[in-house]
Amino acid sequence: MENNDIDTCKLLYNTERVRLYIPEYGRNVQKMVGYLKTIEDREKRNEQARAVIKVMEIINPAVRLQDNYEQKLWDHLHIISGFSLDVDSPYPLPEPESLNERPLPVPFEKRPIKATHYGRNIENIIELIASTEDGDKKTEMIRSLAVYMRQQYLIWNKDTVADETILKDIEKLSDYRIQIPEGMQIGKVESGASFARPGAQHQKNNNKNQRQKNNQRNWKQHK
Repeated sequence: MENNDIDTCKLLYNTERVRLYIPEYGRNVQKMVGYLKTIEDREKRNEQARAVIKVMEIINPAVRLQDNYEQKLWDHLHIISGFSLDVDSPYPLPEPESLNERPLPVPFEKRPIKATHYGRNIENIIELIASTEDGDKKTEMIRSLAVYMRQQYLIWNKDTVADETILKDIEKLSDYRIQIPEGMQIGKVESGASFARPGAQHQKNNNKNQRQKNNQRNWKQHK
C-alpha cells in the first residue's frame, strides 16, 4: 500500500471535526443543513429545508412529545445552521441570545428532615394538622396519621413499636403544637399487614389448594 493510500484511510476523531450544534440529529443532518446554504435558488432551498425537517423529525421522534414540536424543529434547523440559513420559515426565527440564557433554578426544600425514617411528607401532614382547629376532625386526622407513621416506622424497624412512641413523635415533630388527646389509642394492626402485596393472600390460598390436590393425586396413585 502506497503512502497516499494510507493518508486517504486516516481516521478522523470527533475532536478534529466541526462541532455538532445539536448532537441528537447527528453529523449527516448537519451536513444536509450545510448543503442547504449552498443552494442559490430560494424556492428549491425552501423545498429542501422542509425535507430536512422531515428527516430531523424521523431521527428525533421524541420531539413530537413536546408542545409546538414543529416550531422546535425549525428552531433546531436554524441553530444547526448557525443562524445563517435564509429560508422562509413558518415560524419566527429564534434569537441567538436565547441559547445563552441560564435556566431558572429548580426550587427545592432546604429545610432538613427532622426524622428521615418518616420522610418529609409526614412533616407536611403534621404541619397541616397543627394548623387545624381542635375538634373531632383533628382527632381523627391525628389517629390516621399515627397509623400511617407506625407503618412507616415498621418498614425500617421490624420490631413492634408502642403507641406512646408514635404519639410522642407526632408532638415532637410538630414542635409540640399538636397535643395528643388524653387516652388516645392508635388501634391494633398486625405488623407488616398493610404492606402485603395485592393478591398475595389469594395466591397463598391457590397454592394451598394446589398442594391439597397434588397430595390427593399422589395418594390415589399409590393406593
